[in-house]
Amino acid sequence: MTTCEHILQAQDPPPRTPEGCEECLAEGGRWVHLRRCLSCGHIGCCDSSPGKHATAHFHQTSDPVVASFEPGEDWRWCYVDNVIG
Repeated sequence: MTTCEHILQAQDPPPRTPEGCEECLAEGGRWVHLRRCLSCGHIGCCDSSPGKHATAHFHQTSDPVVASFEPGEDWRWCYVDNVIG
């Protein structure tokens, strides 16, 4: 795995909606996998989900790093540098 400064400096905020994607829950949508923003704790759905809310959150906020919010997965993704860490 490659690491970038964004991943090295990422925080560990609590999830804002531990039950699922914030936008999908509000809209009655569905998701495939979940991602947690490591700047603010936003929970969004992955790009395989219809809403792609994790990436939309990055475009709205510029928060650079998400982590998988799936049980048993322990990885982070930097949108700015396009690397996994």
